[in-house]
Amino acid sequence: MAQDKRKVAVLVGSLRKDSINRKLADAIAKLAPARFSFEQLNIADLPLYNQDRDNDMPEPALRLKREVGAADALLFVTPEYNRSIPGVLKNALDTASRPYGKNAFAKKPGAVIGTSGGAIGTAMAQQHLRNVLAYLDVPLLNQPEGYVQYSENLVDDAGTVTDEKKRAFLQTWVNSYVAWVDLVLSAPR
Repeated sequence: MAQDKRKVAVLVGSLRKDSINRKLADAIAKLAPARFSFEQLNIADLPLYNQDRDNDMPEPALRLKREVGAADALLFVTPEYNRSIPGVLKNALDTASRPYGKNAFAKKPGAVIGTSGGAIGTAMAQQHLRNVLAYLDVPLLNQPEGYVQYSENLVDDAGTVTDEKKRAFLQTWVNSYVAWVDLVLSAPR
């Protein structure tokens, strides 16, 4: 029996043109089976969340809510800024989860991963992000955790992980993510 196609909304917490986390997101998509499609959502144009606009949200906010709502699963790829998640990512979470009772993220299986040059990758940012996502009712892949130490040319321009050891780890991580998404989406609701 063929398994259903899975649409994954990807939120990358970096706006930088040459973001290493965007490259990691590209590599993850390349390692996943063809029945998974990954779409990196634009969060750069979101105005700062303001509860006064909950009943009249600007179009970029409505677009993000629609895109998250249309996805089967979620992938959060975050850098670490000052031992936490970037403001742009937190703003996207606040925007698409509001107003109260209209949380676009709720019940969608997700995972958190990230890369930085430090030895522990983005461990602190991921922990903070996991706390927020728990409140937003996103069932998260817990193991394996994805703390990836970035090295020069970890991911080439084609989205291929060039370090064999890290590619093997990321393939295991992606396989676990795929199994997690399938498990959550197949559970009775």
